[in-house]
Amino acid sequence: MMARTAGSTRAEATRELILATAERLFAEHGVAAVSNRQVSEAAGQGNNTAVGYHFGTKVDLVRAIVRKHNRRIEQLRDEMVARLDGSADVRDWVACVVRPSTRYLADLGAPTWFGRFSAQVMTDPAYRDIMVAESLESPSLQRATDGVDTCLPEMPLAVRLERRDMVRQLMVHMVAERERALAEGEPTPRASWDDAADGLIDAIVGLLLAPVGDRGGKLRGREGTACR
Repeated sequence: MMARTAGSTRAEATRELILATAERLFAEHGVAAVSNRQVSEAAGQGNNTAVGYHFGTKVDLVRAIVRKHNRRIEQLRDEMVARLDGSADVRDWVACVVRPSTRYLADLGAPTWFGRFSAQVMTDPAYRDIMVAESLESPSLQRATDGVDTCLPEMPLAVRLERRDMVRQLMVHMVAERERALAEGEPTPRASWDDAADGLIDAIVGLLLAPVGDRGGKLRGREGTACR
């Protein structure tokens, strides 16, 4: 029994080392540019098939990294959503979209890699659906997004969906850029992740509530499209 427990502990430690190594390499170089063999070697595994043994395919590895982080982010967002109790303030709901991720990265301590990893995954057509399914379609994020929608003024559906796309791009890439600057010792516009969240929330609220121009209703091809 003790030998089996020790073996399980070693296997779990190896899995965590591979996850951390893969996340860093994917964040720095992109998912497509890094092979499972390179991950195994960088993680100090004598067996170059260690990634396949512990996780399976690269898709499985990417999904495991996303799930590792999203469990805590989802928990933080659940707590925030539960406290709102029907708020009609769009800023409250936008905070539920933004702060769980920034608070989680702050809690991890520098350096972090998940912001840049997320940006790499979201811009890679081969892996984007993993992030969408595991993160963007989470129940708590859906509730927060629904809360945002209830607070917005009337606007064409196509404009609403377009702005949701803009919010996602702003979130993903601003978080990744701040994380990169911190890792490289560059100055950042905001002193802390909490302050950075304030700036993001300000920008997103302004974007969502911006007036719709005369041609805003002329967007085509989005009506009836599923929100992501």
